[in-house]
Amino acid sequence: MRSIPLLAARTVLGGYLAAHGAQKLFGSFGGRGLDATAKGFESMGLRPGKAMAALAGASELGGGVLTATGIAYPLGPLALAGTMAVAATTHRRNGPFAQNGGYELPLTNFALATALVTTGPGRLRLGPHLSKTLTRLSVVAVVAGAAAALNQMLRAAPAVPSAPPATPAGSPASSVGSTATPAAAPNGVSAAERDGAREGAGSVSK
Repeated sequence: MRSIPLLAARTVLGGYLAAHGAQKLFGSFGGRGLDATAKGFESMGLRPGKAMAALAGASELGGGVLTATGIAYPLGPLALAGTMAVAATTHRRNGPFAQNGGYELPLTNFALATALVTTGPGRLRLGPHLSKTLTRLSVVAVVAGAAAALNQMLRAAPAVPSAPPATPAGSPASSVGSTATPAAAPNGVSAAERDGAREGAGSVSK
């Protein structure tokens, strides 16, 4: 009986995060694709944006498939846990709830992935476990990769929105003494950049 709820948890977590990875990499399921995701990563300080976005997308897609199928366990949930740790941190300034763009969903995904690492996949799986040696190496690689990404993001200077183009003298805008400016988010980033950053975050959740 224990294997059935484990299969359900693996399928839901792995399936959704694999789909999020496909959104980032290929624009599948209504996603924005790699180039747009890379811009969001750049704005969060994860550079080079395209390489980091590709790594996050591949971790979600590959980790999700491995988690759902149980192949090479625990590599799948390990990869997802590392990715979700970074994703949750990108939302830290928005608070704990998803309705405000916070870290609720990636933190929940992180908790479930971590739980699956410790409980095992159950008997309903398609492949064998990793050896103990490969499991230890995987843990070290995931922790090191997540730590490096977090360090880079936390140390990066916030992205500065580009200044709006100057309005030519004599235009209607200049005659009233004002120019249009982008709508600013609470943290001083434009709404467009904020939306790009949310799309780029590990899942980062929609």
